Amino acid sequence: MSDDKLRSALVYRIDTSSESPVVTMLAKYDHASDYEAHAGSTSESLYGSRDKDYADAVGMVINNDPPMTGIVESGTIGDFKIVQSDVHQVAYGTDPEGLCLAVITGLRYPSRVATQMLVELYAEYSETFGLQAKSATAGSLIKKSKPYLAKYCAKFDDLESVDKASSLRGKVDEVKVQMQDNIATMLHNIDKAETIQDQADQLNEQATVFKKKSTDLRKQMRCKNLKMTIILVLLIGGILAVILIPLIIRAKNAIDKKDDNP
Repeated sequence: MSDDKLRSALVYRIDTSSESPVVTMLAKYDHASDYEAHAGSTSESLYGSRDKDYADAVGMVINNDPPMTGIVESGTIGDFKIVQSDVHQVAYGTDPEGLCLAVITGLRYPSRVATQMLVELYAEYSETFGLQAKSATAGSLIKKSKPYLAKYCAKFDDLESVDKASSLRGKVDEVKVQMQDNIATMLHNIDKAETIQDQADQLNEQATVFKKKSTDLRKQMRCKNLKMTIILVLLIGGILAVILIPLIIRAKNAIDKKDDNP
């Protein structure tokens, strides 16, 4: 898995007096604390097998393709080389005296920033340890070099603070994320609005149906009330007829009898 993290900084001396260059590790600083936590377990990785120290692995890389000390101007570091594995990359360069600085980063760490770190680190490191590095034994400068290596690792581990392009990319990513959030919110609001509209349409339909049913029910109740009124009138009329007709007949008969017997 590749990333844009800074892993380690290392210092070597390249001795080109013999037929084949001799690379000696003078100092190292593991900024990532444990290289195995970041990969290196595959045979194609930068470090090789798990039991191989990362400084030895980088030393082999430098030994296989050493920078040329003869083409570098005095007091500077140059002939930078970038070597990549499946998960890491090594950037390294040397000065005319064979003082070689190297840095291990993730594959997405900009190589231009890695070389910039080497240049800035060299300016301070060579001034402090340049003479000692010429005769120092393997690993003898680890403790003394740690504050310097740690300082520049910490500085260049924050890409946005040392690289304008990375800073701009970070800002673009932030804007992209914000735009994606805004679009997602807008789509959510659209879906919500459509849902509310659907619910409103359903309520309108239900209201129309309810109004129609209410009108039909009102008509039915009017008809029913009219029927009940007619039936009630007829019933009352019938009862009155049953009561009054006999009384009328009796009264008429009584009047007739009085007329017949003056």
